[in-house]
Amino acid sequence: MGTHLITGAGSGIGAAVARRLAERGEDLWLLARNAVRAKELAAQFPGARTLVGDLANPEKLSWAFGQQPLPDRLDSLQHIAGVIELGAVADLPAKAWQRQLAANLVAPAELTRLLLPLVRVAKGHIVFVNSGAGLNAHAQWSAYAASKHGLKALADSLRAEEHDNGVRVTSVYPGRTATPMQESTHRQEGKEYDPSRWIDPESVATAILTAIDLPRDAEINDVSVRPGR
Repeated sequence: MGTHLITGAGSGIGAAVARRLAERGEDLWLLARNAVRAKELAAQFPGARTLVGDLANPEKLSWAFGQQPLPDRLDSLQHIAGVIELGAVADLPAKAWQRQLAANLVAPAELTRLLLPLVRVAKGHIVFVNSGAGLNAHAQWSAYAASKHGLKALADSLRAEEHDNGVRVTSVYPGRTATPMQESTHRQEGKEYDPSRWIDPESVATAILTAIDLPRDAEINDVSVRPGR
């Protein structure tokens, strides 16, 4: 039985992963942006423990964690939370860039920095749920894609740095997945949302669990999960 810290566990891919891990008796630590959200997550996943820290303000995570108990070790640290604001480069203000870079890139980097000693103890696994936008950028997706391209660079550098410490690092690149975030994306695009057209979050969760369950003689570095319909 392992210990896992998950961001974005309240819905979508994060909830699917948390549910699957809970069903097999793993210890869960779930990151919540505030105390109200922490209570909601605790009710959603009985037996899980919560940490409060706002990914929108990564510079405050160190202080927040200093006020709360932390696990002794982490068998996996899973960065699944994210935000998206679409818009043309000509239109997106600096704050839209800053919000996405903070939540999607700087916060995962800072969270990794703070918790890496616990992952090293377990010779554990760090998973970055990226996006197809982390490999290819399209019109209207500049800020989000930039944050996800940066997340790929973070994962690649971390993998090289931590290999000798026994820490495995995996980036997962899902295509469009039937989540509340995808519904929001469709609204921003002005498109009708039909979840049946897109990847089930459970399928992405299967890819993540396959990576962390892989025997120690191997490591999945990057995996793309594309819609099969």
